[in-house]
Amino acid sequence: MFSFKKRPFAVALAALSLVGLAACGSSGGSATTTQASGQPMTLTVLHVNDHHSRLDAETASFSLMTASGARRAVNVERGGFTRVAALMESLSAGKDNVLKLHAGDAITGDLYYTLDNGKSDAAMMNAVCFDAFIPGNHEFDMGDSNLKTFLDYLRASTCKTEVLSANIKPQLGVSALAKTTATDYLKPSAVMTRQGQKIGIVGLTVSLKTKTSSRPDATTEFLGEVSAAQAEIDKLKAAGVNKIILMTHQGYDIDKDMAARISGVDVIVGGDSHTLLGDAGLANFGLTPSGAYPTVVSNKDGKQVCVVQAWQYSHALGELNVSFDASGDVTQCAGTAYVTIGENFKAASGAALTADDLSAIRADIASQSSLRIVTPSVTAAAVLKPFSDAKTAFGSNKVAMATEELCLRRVPGTKLDSSRSSLGDLCNKASRVIAHGGDIQQLVAQAFLEQGKTFGKADFSLLNGGGVRTDIRPADVTVSTIYTLLPFKNTLVRLNLSGQEVVNALEDAIDNVVVNKSTGAYPYSAGLRWTADLTKAKGQRVSNVDVLLADGSYTAIGLATTYTAIVIDYIADGGDLYTTLKNVTAGRRENTYLDYADAFMNYARKNPTLARLPVAQYSTQGFVDLP
Repeated sequence: MFSFKKRPFAVALAALSLVGLAACGSSGGSATTTQASGQPMTLTVLHVNDHHSRLDAETASFSLMTASGARRAVNVERGGFTRVAALMESLSAGKDNVLKLHAGDAITGDLYYTLDNGKSDAAMMNAVCFDAFIPGNHEFDMGDSNLKTFLDYLRASTCKTEVLSANIKPQLGVSALAKTTATDYLKPSAVMTRQGQKIGIVGLTVSLKTKTSSRPDATTEFLGEVSAAQAEIDKLKAAGVNKIILMTHQGYDIDKDMAARISGVDVIVGGDSHTLLGDAGLANFGLTPSGAYPTVVSNKDGKQVCVVQAWQYSHALGELNVSFDASGDVTQCAGTAYVTIGENFKAASGAALTADDLSAIRADIASQSSLRIVTPSVTAAAVLKPFSDAKTAFGSNKVAMATEELCLRRVPGTKLDSSRSSLGDLCNKASRVIAHGGDIQQLVAQAFLEQGKTFGKADFSLLNGGGVRTDIRPADVTVSTIYTLLPFKNTLVRLNLSGQEVVNALEDAIDNVVVNKSTGAYPYSAGLRWTADLTKAKGQRVSNVDVLLADGSYTAIGLATTYTAIVIDYIADGGDLYTTLKNVTAGRRENTYLDYADAFMNYARKNPTLARLPVAQYSTQGFVDLP
């Protein structure tokens, strides 16, 4: 390994090159402050992740204390990027020690992205003016060229947001991200100065998941996360930077594990797993966090590391305050992931709230720190308005009505993905969801099957749970709802498969869940049922696979029988490590070029009252969770 200690001239050159970056990302701090870099300091990190083009506020239900002394379900606006912008401005006002960070998956997931390919996301991010952004896996959903387009939108301002990833290596001269130099669009790290002290920021993007769950160019290389992070941290340390923030897009559990395997890291600001962190008291409001904010672990050196994440969909903003000693070691970390809400409260039941109720509700919110009433930024709202107007015009047409909650959950059980639902504990703790998985994934699978029967006599459908992006609450289902639910540009593919290939494909998907914690790979089907046991080895995890017959009964799958499956092109091409499907030869596959969102649109129009399917039709009939 290259040793800076043996090459003092190389150290000097590295130090000079890194100092040249220190003026970048100057919002919330000055590169000219003269405080000595060897003194203690406190740094404030404001951060978001996984907003997925979800720029608008949405109505959410919270369990709030009313005048009677009892908690009631109360509806209020939650989130929205205009609230993120307002709170970011408020928390950074008058401070010279602030960094603003976005940990990836800014795009795909809402009609905004369908309409403008990320231009609205970039405009809102520039309204905040982030110091650094890292690409998540979904930034690569449409390849390197599409990511370049988004980053060009992001560059169309004076913010100079650094775009970082130490483990992504676009091929020079081939990738749109590296036409002239390897760092045209992506840098491994940046050094920013706050209060006269240098802070190194290293970017990291989940490797295997991006290669298998998205569509980066085949020539773009993704390095191992731990080795890439350590190599870049070592360079920064050798150049005299003693405070290191690792921005990651790989998931909360992986972040905690990685911290113990890396030397020199002080803070990990993460994304990808959509993890809500905070005080356990959040459960009183109907939101159960997956851990403390911040979560404090130890690095390979045995020193403190602050690990944070800020939920999803512009719902939350994290504020992390980190104290460093003169050597750059963390002495304390504290903070809050604020879930931003409005101030117009209405009882979910429709009953009137009295003035005393409203006073009690506001007092309840004021008694804790995680729920924060925030007035949207007028400036950011003006930036959003033309995009919002275009979205409203296209998306407001009603298609159907949902009569009950259709919960989002990728993996059944309680060990993986247990805080995915935007409806909180109403869905996350629902017994049917824990036992069988997501209601909405199951309904989408049904829609695909009906489309497949119409256009190709399909026996069953198969999809990856991560392809379905949101819950549906009891309300009108509009064009906008459907394109938010299914925001990607996928088509339906017809495959002729043997029963053995079907079982193998299910094993492929579940192996990706177990081994790589890629929860989005978990399979859903209409027309198939099975039992999944995550404690067993690959090849033994799927059993009791049944196929639906024309009379409505089920029979055991015939391993030598040929079936017609309707799947999305993404998994047909091997996405999410559905390797068996990728190997199906051309003579047994046909791309129908039918849009997958249109398939659900057609289903909703034919079934204008949307409700959960009978549990007996859910594809996961039995489930054994990880220990």
